[in-house]
Amino acid sequence: MDLPSYCRNNGTQRVAGLPDQSGGMPGLSFCGNDRNKSAYSVEDGVLNNGCFVDALNLVPHVFLLFITFPILFIGWGSQSSKVQIHHNTWLHFPGHNLRWILTFTLLFVHVCEIAEGIVSNIQMETNHLHLFMPAFMGFIAATTSVVYYHNIETSNFPKLLLALFIYWILAFITKSIKLWKFAECYVGVRHLRFCINAMLVILYGLLMAVEINVIRVRRYVFFANPQKVKPPEDLQDLGVRFLQPFVNLLSKATYWWMNPLIIGAHKRPIELKKIGKLPIAMRALTNYLKLKDFDAHKAPSLWRSMYRAFGRPILLSSTFRYLADLLGFAGPLCISGIVKHLNTKPNSTKSDDDIYFGVYFMSSTQLLQNTSVLAVLLFLALILQRTFLQASYYVTIETGINLRGPVTSSVQCTSRRGSTSLFINNLVAIETNQLMWFLFLCPNLWAMPVQIVMGVILLHYLLGTSALIGASVIVLLAPVQYLIATKLADTQKSTLDHSTDRLKKTSEILKGIKLLKLYAWENIFCDSVEDTRGKELTSLRTFALYTSMSIFMNAAIPIAAVLVTFVSHVLIIGSRPSPSEAFAALALFHILVTPLFLLSTVVRFAVKALMTWDGSISELVLLRLMSSYSVQVSHGFFTWGSNLSTLADINVCIPTGQLTMIVGQVGCGKSSLLLAMLGEMQSISGKVCWSNKNRYSVAYATQKSWLLNATVEENITFGSPFNKQRYKTVIDACSLQPDIDLLPFGDQTEIGERGINLSGGQRQRICVGRALYQNTNIVFLDDPFSALDIHLSDHLMQEGILKFLQDDKRTVVLVTHKLQYLIHADWIIAMKDGSVLRDGTLKDIQTHDVELYEHWKTLMNRQDQELEKDTEIDNCQTALERKTLRRAFYSREAKNQEEDDDNMSTTTSRRSKIPWSLCWRYLSSGGFFMVFLMIFSKLLKHSVMVAIDYWLATWTATKTENTPVNSTTDDSKTDCEYMSVFIVLCAAGIVLCLITSLTVEFLGLSAATNLHHNLLNKIIHAPIRFFDVTPLGQILNRFSADTNIIDQHIPPTLESLTRSTLLCLSAIGVIAFVTPFFLITLFPLAVIFYFIQKYFRVASKDLQDLDDSTQLPLLCHFSETAEGLTTIRAFRHEARFKQRMLELTDTNNTAYLFLSAANRWLEVRTDYLGAVIVLTAAVTSIWSSLYLLPSALVGLGLTYALTVTNYLNWVVRNLADLEVQMAAVKKVNSFLSTESENYEGSMDNSQVPEDWPQHGDIKIQDLSVRYDPLLKPVLKHVSAYINPGQKVGICGRTGSGKSSLSLAFFNMVDMFEGQILIDGVDISKLPLQTLRSRLSIILQDPVLFSGSIRFNLDPERTCTDDRLWEALEIAQLKNMVKALPGGLDAVVTEGGENFSVGQRQLFCLARAFVRKSSILIMDEATASIDMATENILQKVVMTAFADRTVVTIAHLVSSILEAEQVLVFSAGKLVECDSAANLLAQQESLFSVLVRANK
Repeated sequence: MDLPSYCRNNGTQRVAGLPDQSGGMPGLSFCGNDRNKSAYSVEDGVLNNGCFVDALNLVPHVFLLFITFPILFIGWGSQSSKVQIHHNTWLHFPGHNLRWILTFTLLFVHVCEIAEGIVSNIQMETNHLHLFMPAFMGFIAATTSVVYYHNIETSNFPKLLLALFIYWILAFITKSIKLWKFAECYVGVRHLRFCINAMLVILYGLLMAVEINVIRVRRYVFFANPQKVKPPEDLQDLGVRFLQPFVNLLSKATYWWMNPLIIGAHKRPIELKKIGKLPIAMRALTNYLKLKDFDAHKAPSLWRSMYRAFGRPILLSSTFRYLADLLGFAGPLCISGIVKHLNTKPNSTKSDDDIYFGVYFMSSTQLLQNTSVLAVLLFLALILQRTFLQASYYVTIETGINLRGPVTSSVQCTSRRGSTSLFINNLVAIETNQLMWFLFLCPNLWAMPVQIVMGVILLHYLLGTSALIGASVIVLLAPVQYLIATKLADTQKSTLDHSTDRLKKTSEILKGIKLLKLYAWENIFCDSVEDTRGKELTSLRTFALYTSMSIFMNAAIPIAAVLVTFVSHVLIIGSRPSPSEAFAALALFHILVTPLFLLSTVVRFAVKALMTWDGSISELVLLRLMSSYSVQVSHGFFTWGSNLSTLADINVCIPTGQLTMIVGQVGCGKSSLLLAMLGEMQSISGKVCWSNKNRYSVAYATQKSWLLNATVEENITFGSPFNKQRYKTVIDACSLQPDIDLLPFGDQTEIGERGINLSGGQRQRICVGRALYQNTNIVFLDDPFSALDIHLSDHLMQEGILKFLQDDKRTVVLVTHKLQYLIHADWIIAMKDGSVLRDGTLKDIQTHDVELYEHWKTLMNRQDQELEKDTEIDNCQTALERKTLRRAFYSREAKNQEEDDDNMSTTTSRRSKIPWSLCWRYLSSGGFFMVFLMIFSKLLKHSVMVAIDYWLATWTATKTENTPVNSTTDDSKTDCEYMSVFIVLCAAGIVLCLITSLTVEFLGLSAATNLHHNLLNKIIHAPIRFFDVTPLGQILNRFSADTNIIDQHIPPTLESLTRSTLLCLSAIGVIAFVTPFFLITLFPLAVIFYFIQKYFRVASKDLQDLDDSTQLPLLCHFSETAEGLTTIRAFRHEARFKQRMLELTDTNNTAYLFLSAANRWLEVRTDYLGAVIVLTAAVTSIWSSLYLLPSALVGLGLTYALTVTNYLNWVVRNLADLEVQMAAVKKVNSFLSTESENYEGSMDNSQVPEDWPQHGDIKIQDLSVRYDPLLKPVLKHVSAYINPGQKVGICGRTGSGKSSLSLAFFNMVDMFEGQILIDGVDISKLPLQTLRSRLSIILQDPVLFSGSIRFNLDPERTCTDDRLWEALEIAQLKNMVKALPGGLDAVVTEGGENFSVGQRQLFCLARAFVRKSSILIMDEATASIDMATENILQKVVMTAFADRTVVTIAHLVSSILEAEQVLVFSAGKLVECDSAANLLAQQESLFSVLVRANK
């Protein structure tokens, strides 16, 4: 086909005034000065001159720069924003994201145009600036346009967008003219310049359409009334700080909006107030409503609802993931291209068919043969790939968070009636998180198989059949990885079980530490914990082995695959691969290993999550519980979920405005009847009706008291308006004022599960007060007197129920065992075995059921007889409760002080540098040999890995890119030698992978073993004062959370950190070795990396702390709500608790999302930094190739550069994680510095007679005692003498020093003056084990340990069964123990909860008798037991211990009136010492005053 003449040549005429082609600065000529060419000729028309058309394309770009630069320099603030908002994030104009995507695409096309122009220019005889100058100006103009647009949009000056609109029109026209001229000359798609030009025409056209759409919507020009816009509601709220949904696309992709937060964290810690609230669309309530929005015309389906609510972001995330995975293959392909064409000179001969308008037109294939172009494409591909990958991660995490909130809320208040709180808590703590992670893993399920298939196809394209053999190695080993992952999960479960047992035993030891020290049983119980720890360590050892194997497989599989591939390539094809094939394949194998390694784990996790979703959560979220409430039950049969009915044939009617009492034996169904009326039980048949249809709620006090973690006032008002007079009346009716007066902040003091330990009676009265305070027509009280003494019960009955409730004519239903109150009942319901035995008034029952009435009368008389007997003990019980309350607050204040100090030190230290000293402490705990082995094996392994790749480079370098495949040279021998060394190196690498993975894990295991052993020994041998000032929870935390971190978290983090760091260092070392020019750019890159990791670590730690601290209230609230669901539903307060749940969820989600965004912030920056390293490595390699650098070494350097991109962010992430985890080592280490008691003493065991103390003679000489050298003495200059076998009573007011003296007998306090002689031996010189094992004591609080009765009586296993039965008989427990299954081996539950308090105290008496000590100390031993048990105790002491010295510290003076000698203390001094009778005879004696005060 004939072309117009101007297509091939521009003629001979010259434009007047322009220089001749043979002179005048040929190097800077815009149109070029090629010989025999007339570049400036216009004889065929101006538009037919290619150079003129290119010059015309400059006009729009110059116009835009000329217009926009002055406007940008003027600067536009937020003056147009009338409302105070985050103005710099308000995106006013429609089509925002589309505009940014089109602009970024435009920039990329301009880069391609510049590259094509420069490469084409190289083909010309002289420089033709018009080939790339317009493209360069277009790039600058496109960049300026997006900056200009951003400023105009955030400042809301739409009229200034007119400049952009004109620019798009001009650019579209000029590019269209150029494309039209190309078409006239039949320049087609085979020429790259045509394709680029066509793309630019399309992009300018689309951007023009976007601009027209803005004009249409905003009407800022061509319309009479411009459209006014309001800022989004979220941006008007300055409390919303999570701006990811509102910022521009570039800031979204790079998380630029996080910069102020992360950089500011280095100066001031990030607090909850600083991260603010979530946007409305991301709040739990919004997503809850989304998920709840079921289709009204179809059956409810959670999957459909989830798809409708969250399908779009999941699809978006999957798209990002696909794009990222596909772009990941650009790295190996670009490496292949660079290595292949590095030393190949481009073809300088150009065909006339490729010359148009006097310049050269190249194809895309020719452009991709240019190594510099490939380097730039590699850089851009990496940038895009990492951006898409991080975007995918963020979207999935955000979607998971958005799902977790509504599912948690659905589970909370739609839980099954009868679901245990443990079941519900498990759903929230574990199952909902599994769903969140399922969404996170979703894109992997369909992206990974595509990634694997693509990888295998490319490998086959590069290396043929041998690549398939190598890939088969990875595929065949995948099941092994799956098996290891499954074993890991099973082992972790086993470890958790042993860990729970260990914690249970440790908790028991710490709770009973005083008893253990007094009985010298520390080592016995310590050994018990060590045995359990041994089982746990066995599981941990197995866990470490499987973890090592998993790490080993991940590291060794690529080596094995590469080895098999290249060896089979030589054996099958008969020649080695070329460098381009070898290193592209190497990079592909590294890409393939990750999805194959993760796929099995992802599938297993996904199946587990799906089972969770289809099981428990699906059922709970879909549950519709439409419960009706009633005061009349007709023919009711009710059950708790089984087929058997708990309540049968119930026919009752609750009279309005009257007092109804429900009575019956334990377990007859009284509480169940209340719950059935409240709708908590499942109805088999019958109906329940309420007479008042407009009833709002029922005030309900449960039998098991339930408190909120809130103030006393909030627990009583329970969401109702505060009425001062009503509140005071309720407080008085429940006798709560004396208890409130003891609290440090009165009724504003916080109580509840995480507050102080209230007694059962105090908790019960607050719950009853809550029911009384509510302004409801109906009040249900379920056995409110069960935990109250007789006086409190009477006061509550008279003032609370009969006066307060009855005066208001409220309907009261009271379940009670106290039959003496039946005379006040208007209606009585008597129950037996789950059915109503009789109902009516007391007179009706007396008339119609004489037998039942007589039975009640007998029981009432018995209760009246016991009333006087119980009065004194009840008074003491109430006093003891208040004493306990005071003590609890003392310890709580100490705990708060401790926590404040801890927080202060944390705040101070969090700004500090990486705790290298703690790292060394941890490593040295594992043993110096293991540390040396780990470091040496790690360095050797990475050296061998580098040697493998270097040897591969050397091997393949002997084959040039153009060597024929089947060339027959004498290379076979060389190949054999190279291959042998390669096999040896690979084998060494695989072995070292195994050694390094094992050394790190077992180093961690060794460190964990030693740290726990030392911690346990330090704690258990610490002085008793340590346990008084250190909260139990804080000590337990060291054995639970901190030990778990040391056991399972630090070793993998340490392994990952060392591996990532050494990989990055070896990569940088290899690049520097290949191209020393790279070192020039290394310094600025290192500085940037330093500041990135410095700022991130501090911010990450703060956000991690916030995430942890906001998760605790969420779990506590959920646990609290689960415990009190019955009460909440009775009060109809579900909405209030759900709202609180949603608020706490939002708070936790805010912290978690900020932490996730911070992680993405880091990874984007380190990924971009890695891309810059790849670019600099590629550019320096290309420059070095001018000095004859072998292409194989270039491939080696670039392959290593690609690994930097993958591992750079892991270095920082692992460093931040390790820093957080080292806090556990720090906390444990702080306890290791605790001083132990002096167990040795100055006397040797051999100097102490075996039967000491034989007589029980005690001499106290000028004794002064203190708890700590910094504290005041608690006993001052006490002197006394106790004869052998004497019964001595010690009394005094609270704080007088009575208990301190009992501790002094056991040398548990600092006796800084004076001494105690027992049978003539100074106890301060005795070894503690000897002293304490020879004395006996019974404490106020009975302590039993889980195990058997035999173990609790004789943990040392030194006594015969006869001796144990004798002790039980003396304690009057023999018959009871014989009746138990197992007798002496009968099970004792934790804390002895399966026995009453009295029985526990008698077991402690039997324990003291078993020891056969001549001295027995009783420290307020009868304070917490009933009178009957106290009588038994006193009787046994007088008979079984008749020949022993008994020292009784009395809480009631009446218990020591028969004592042979009484010691009376006051303010730490012994003020009276005589027999009880003599002291009573003296009316003015302190003892007489105490006796009179207790009557």
